[in-house]
This record gives sequence, C-alpha cells and structure tokens, in this order.
Amino acid sequence: MPQIWMTYDELAMLSGCSAAEARLRAIHLSLDRRKSRDGATRVKLDLALTAKFFASIREADFDLDSAIEALQATHRQMAELLAPNEFRTGHRSA
Repeated sequence: MPQIWMTYDELAMLSGCSAAEARLRAIHLSLDRRKSRDGATRVKLDLALTAKFFASIREADFDLDSAIEALQATHRQMAELLAPNEFRTGHRSA
C-alpha cells in the first residue's frame, strides 16, 4: 500500500473542511504526523482517506480526458479551416 502524506491544507481540501478541522480529524484518527524539512506538518493518510484520494484523482483524470478530447476536436476543426481548398475536398484543381 502506498504512503500518501498531506499537509493539513491538502487534507482539508480532500475532506471538504478547514485546515484546523483537518488537524483535529488527524489527531482524532491517530494518523501519523511528521514535520517535513520545509517546516510543514504532514499527515499520513489511512486506508479510507487513501481510497478517497485515489477516487478524487480518478474523477480529475476523467475531466482531463474530456478536456484533451475537446482540444483535439478543436484542433481538427481549425486544421480543416486552414487547409488549402485542394486538401479539404480531397482532389486537386487543374
């Protein structure tokens, strides 16, 4: 099982609460906490929070896939509009 460590701000975003509430939740759940070299305290997610984190990534990937598809479709449309007439119709004029 991978270890996911988050700051209280990141945990708050995942949990839909404030950083202070995320800190209290981490204490209540007895999650491992460590002070990082950057000075921020990070919390090791338990199994349930890790599953929630991965679910949020899957949802984000779906939105990313949709954005990529839309960008590709727009690119095709623009390429068709910018192509010379002979390439759009599939034959050359003599």
